[in-house]
Amino acid sequence: MRYRQFGRTGWSVSEIGFGAWQIGGTWGKVDDAASIRTLLHAFERGINFVDTAELYGAGHSESVIGEALRQWKGGKIYVATKAQPTVWPNPDDPAPRVRGRFPEWHLRANVEASIRRLGVERLDLFQLHSWGPMGHHELDWLETLNDLRVEGKIDQIGVSLRDNHPEEGVALARLGLVASEQVIFNMFEQPPRDALLPAAKASGTAIIARVPLDSGSLVGSWGEDSYATFEPGSQPHQMFRGDRFAETLRRVAVLKADVAPFYSQLAEAAMRYVLAHDAVSVLIPGMKSSEEVDMNVRYSDGAAFPAVLMDLMPRHAWVRNFYR
Repeated sequence: MRYRQFGRTGWSVSEIGFGAWQIGGTWGKVDDAASIRTLLHAFERGINFVDTAELYGAGHSESVIGEALRQWKGGKIYVATKAQPTVWPNPDDPAPRVRGRFPEWHLRANVEASIRRLGVERLDLFQLHSWGPMGHHELDWLETLNDLRVEGKIDQIGVSLRDNHPEEGVALARLGLVASEQVIFNMFEQPPRDALLPAAKASGTAIIARVPLDSGSLVGSWGEDSYATFEPGSQPHQMFRGDRFAETLRRVAVLKADVAPFYSQLAEAAMRYVLAHDAVSVLIPGMKSSEEVDMNVRYSDGAAFPAVLMDLMPRHAWVRNFYR
């Protein structure tokens, strides 16, 4: 496992982290004992960064991680969690309010609940879920979180940007108001490369790249019948509804053709594409088994992403919003 600096925090984090949405239960049925074994296996393989949220199973993901932390006897594991706003922004609103959406009572209640579920004295990284573009000057949220830092309840502050809007974090990165920003970044969702990654690198803001495998499509194993296997009501069943699944398969097939001369597996190309950007501190694929951990960890070897293939990537850019 290779490690990277987490922005200007002084942390050294595994460049491949553990995305813990899937172990919360909203991606289908989960076995908590199996999830704990998977987490412990990830820690043994050198993963020392886990990303979760209150939203992931109404705190269930946090509770499972907390049990894994209690059983772990090794080195430091950094855990990042999130608080959702009191009102989710409309995905069609270009400038949703931030002021008042993360009030003091709400943030304090979330911090205390996350501390309890994780079984820790202080949260390593506390992020605001679905932070909006008005938030760099509507700063009531930052006042509360700074107080919580002084009180020793949280160490670092971060935000998780709205899906498909990496440009909303550029001003925040330039100002250096938070330690980290989390953003969708993968072979389809490429816009963070334009302005956010350069701004973050210049200010020492850590970048957490989420869904590097595009919620499963970039693993490359889906077929025409795969959607029927998704549990009704689960996150992937909702995301790829209607004609979205067929369109995704079509685009994956085209991408595979470009990747084939360089990689035998699309998943390897997808992971290495994100790792190729040095502004990224950590990418956080979801993992539900030890086998998936091993698959992801083996890409942390420093191998370069082919320049010829990188030049082909813009033709595969595909920005969409699953929540519309």
